Amino acid sequence: MKVIKFGGSSVASAEQLKKVLAIVTADNSRRFVVVSAPGKRNNKDKKVTDLLIQFYNAVLYKQPAEEVIRKIVSRYTEIATEFQVEESIEKPFYAELKALQENFDETDPYALDSFLASGENLNAQLIAACFQKSGVNARYINPKELGILVSNEPQNARILEKSYEKMYQWRDSEEILIIPGFFGYTEDGHVCTFSRGGSDITGSIVAAGMQVDLYENFTDVDGIYAASPKYIHEPELIEYATYREIRELTYAGFTVFHDEALMPSYKAKIPVIIKNTNNPECQGTLIQKSFENKSRNEVVGVASDDGFCGITVGKYLLNREVGIVRRILQILEDLHIGFEHMPSGIDDISIILRERQLTRDTEAALMKRIEEEIQPDHLSIEHGLSVVALVGEGMRERPGTTSDSTAALARKNVNLRMISQGADERSIIFTIRSEQERLAVRSLYYTFFD
Repeated sequence: MKVIKFGGSSVASAEQLKKVLAIVTADNSRRFVVVSAPGKRNNKDKKVTDLLIQFYNAVLYKQPAEEVIRKIVSRYTEIATEFQVEESIEKPFYAELKALQENFDETDPYALDSFLASGENLNAQLIAACFQKSGVNARYINPKELGILVSNEPQNARILEKSYEKMYQWRDSEEILIIPGFFGYTEDGHVCTFSRGGSDITGSIVAAGMQVDLYENFTDVDGIYAASPKYIHEPELIEYATYREIRELTYAGFTVFHDEALMPSYKAKIPVIIKNTNNPECQGTLIQKSFENKSRNEVVGVASDDGFCGITVGKYLLNREVGIVRRILQILEDLHIGFEHMPSGIDDISIILRERQLTRDTEAALMKRIEEEIQPDHLSIEHGLSVVALVGEGMRERPGTTSDSTAALARKNVNLRMISQGADERSIIFTIRSEQERLAVRSLYYTFFD
């Protein structure tokens, strides 16, 4: 038994939906279909989710919204016309979107969630109707009916453990269930979304809830590549990867798979495979706990991401000052700032942060509090940093990975601002200037891949 999830590009048009229909019906073990909102049909197009954000802003700022409502509905009716179900969806879809506008309450913390979730919700209804018209025994099911209960965290929901037992009751459904991704319901009945890209999370949750044998995630690429194609021409496809390797790679910039989506599958020990809707015969990338009998490269991938900054706190005899790290962390907590890495030397500590957390005011408040409460001999902040991650379970068995990687970077005059390696030796994180990101990725990739 399988859960199969289709991303936005896979359901962006009638042509794509015909491929989805063929993939689902080609294997009768594909019983649960999780769908995203329609994505871009071409490079100049807009995702339905982006149109919904535009719709929400129009309503919030009391601007005309009729045109954007019509645009959203037309994305669905274009597909519906091809499957001859337009009459059954056009009016109710328009009415559902108008209801969002008419019932809007700007004080409601879940208002944006309701707008965003409608993209997936309407698409699941449309796809179920198209499947039925094509003779497939399928039905739309709302996440509330399915039993997806989530925490009270707008746009950042987490699944509640009690959901899994509720979902399992649907395991033996005779119909193929078409499930909207990206959102669930709080216990008091509010629509609440996962973080953006969260349809992957829904697929993983449903896979764990139904206790299936495989979670198939279909997207618009053949799988996960060992490096970004924007930096490397035709990078190698990762055929096998562990959950932890993919978690490390997605953290550091890989965008094929949502970085929170692995956890439900990981806990339930359900393998995940990433495949291409446009090339379903390709092997794809299989993700599971371990691959003891597979021959794999010690390094599986090189990932990178920008938008970081680094704060350096220097103080003589810092290592003798008990509690100084706790005090720094307390300042970060008070200002609601998370940190990514905190390497330290004898007399200094570096704190790597996501720049998006810092406004001009929060940055000033952070630096002021460190200055006053820590009283450092030296305090500085550097913006415009990137992280580059070298990832692979096999690195712990390969002596010299760190020296080979730093030598490769040195040959290209890439200046390291920080280097960090965890105790499990699964990844090495380099912090560099953002303008050297491409150069760093290329030098590392060509050092460890042919």
